[in-house]
Amino acid sequence: MVLKTDKTVRILVIDDDQQLANMLVEFLVKLGYQATAAYGGREGLTQFEQGDFQLVILDLKLPGMDGMEVLEAIKAVDSRAVVLIITGYGTIESSIIAVKKGAYDFIPKPINLEALELIIRRALEKHTLFKQLGIFRGLTLALIISVPVWLILGIILAKILLK
Repeated sequence: MVLKTDKTVRILVIDDDQQLANMLVEFLVKLGYQATAAYGGREGLTQFEQGDFQLVILDLKLPGMDGMEVLEAIKAVDSRAVVLIITGYGTIESSIIAVKKGAYDFIPKPINLEALELIIRRALEKHTLFKQLGIFRGLTLALIISVPVWLILGIILAKILLK
């Protein structure tokens, strides 16, 4: 099921299994996304910090810096980042921990590509909603600040005009 996608969406795949990472990148590109692979936790974190990614697909078991550490570091950089955890070593406990640390979803290997596509769409919708919420919060704050200013200006103008 391939639907129209936004070609500006950037997805980072972090997995030490280069074959799987490259396959996922190829799959994501076919879906119409811009996708990049990183083959280790530190490399992935560096790419995340330097890029503007709307979604991260992150393997839980990585050499050096494991997926949980990378998840925490990504969330420290951008608390609104949407991260999907993939693993062949998943347990209920590790999935609960990952979600508590901010992961959007937990996907077991072998990956069902149709299910992954649906999860990605839902995750990107969440990212878009977070972005829109930020805009609305900014507008609300601007209104809250500007209303008293306009009231004060109105009072000052009324006093000047009534003199």
